[in-house]
Amino acid sequence: MSRSLRAARLATFAFFALNGFLMGMWIVHIPAVEHRTGISHAVLGSLLLLLGAGAFLGMQIAGPLTDRIGSRRTVPVGAAVCSAALVLPAVAVDVLTLGVALFVLGFGNGCLDVAMNTHAVQVERAYGRPVMSAFHAVFSLGGVLAALTGALTLGRGWSTTATLTTVAVLGLVLTVPASAALLPAPAEEAKDRAESAPRVKRRTPARIWALAALAFALMLCEGVANDWSALHLRDVLDAPAATAALAYGAYSTAMTAGRLVTDRVVARTGPVFVVRYGSVLAALGLTAAALGDSVPVALAGWTAFGLGLSGCVPQFFSAAGHEDQGGSGTNVSRVAGLGYLGMLAGPAVIGPLTHLVPLNLALLLPVALCLVAAGAAGVLGARPPAAEGSRPRPASEPAA
Repeated sequence: MSRSLRAARLATFAFFALNGFLMGMWIVHIPAVEHRTGISHAVLGSLLLLLGAGAFLGMQIAGPLTDRIGSRRTVPVGAAVCSAALVLPAVAVDVLTLGVALFVLGFGNGCLDVAMNTHAVQVERAYGRPVMSAFHAVFSLGGVLAALTGALTLGRGWSTTATLTTVAVLGLVLTVPASAALLPAPAEEAKDRAESAPRVKRRTPARIWALAALAFALMLCEGVANDWSALHLRDVLDAPAATAALAYGAYSTAMTAGRLVTDRVVARTGPVFVVRYGSVLAALGLTAAALGDSVPVALAGWTAFGLGLSGCVPQFFSAAGHEDQGGSGTNVSRVAGLGYLGMLAGPAVIGPLTHLVPLNLALLLPVALCLVAAGAAGVLGARPPAAEGSRPRPASEPAA
């Protein structure tokens, strides 16, 4: 294994951690930004949709662009935009400026998300074994670091502007050396892009849309855990606020730990096994949490939910990226885009359901989605003829 490949893997880790850290720092400072701009919770909720819209647009632009010019160029651009844009919410003064700030921040986040996942697929292809889940684990660790950093700076009375500006500068500084270690696009892939892009408009394969639908379903489940796990313990089981917060902590810790070991499991059992039985474990865990009548059972259930989901979504990104080397970025953007919409939809869907049924019964919706994903996991094993073996074609072999 070459030193350049190891360096590329470390650089990819750096960009995943940076992405998690940047977005985590924004989340930590949401209350301060809300207070600075004088907006209500309802207005903030509406503006957050602009963050999602910007991310979705960035993903759809970054995917095809990455296929044309390579992830080595698009990753640093996405990282630079995301880093610089972090300052904008801190200097926003009203609804209009905050809306623009969040749209730009979301756009940078979307660009970086697709570009770094596409490069992660390239690194995984070079390694010849699963490495994708570890990258996503480091993204989660970046969020944990942001929470700790935010707690420290806010506790010491640092202004939001000073903190986010400092973080933005550090992000831009980190981007320079990390970018130099990224892998260049393989010569044959670059040649194929140059020859095919002007003449042929690639159509997204049906299998990619199937993967995107599964990503939507399971990332919707993740969104539910992010926003409703603590509320479940507080409102359904009457747990104190401090205890209720442990629900999300248990879920996120299990999610991160699971991703750190998923690559080894995938190498031994395959992605279908991980998604199928991971989704089943998640369904069982959330069912126990939703129907249980004690805090310990609920915490154990949310832990199992996070552990079960932990390795699933990275398999969709990996499969999409390996589907077609020349269209890797576009395929990843489809899966990431629908998955991100699912993440946003999760909290929004549960809210209206609670007007019809109790919160614990509303949580059975993500349980059903996990079971659907378990049943459909076989799509990960349906490799197209062009992707089988991922081997170069000898000169004597005719093109398909």
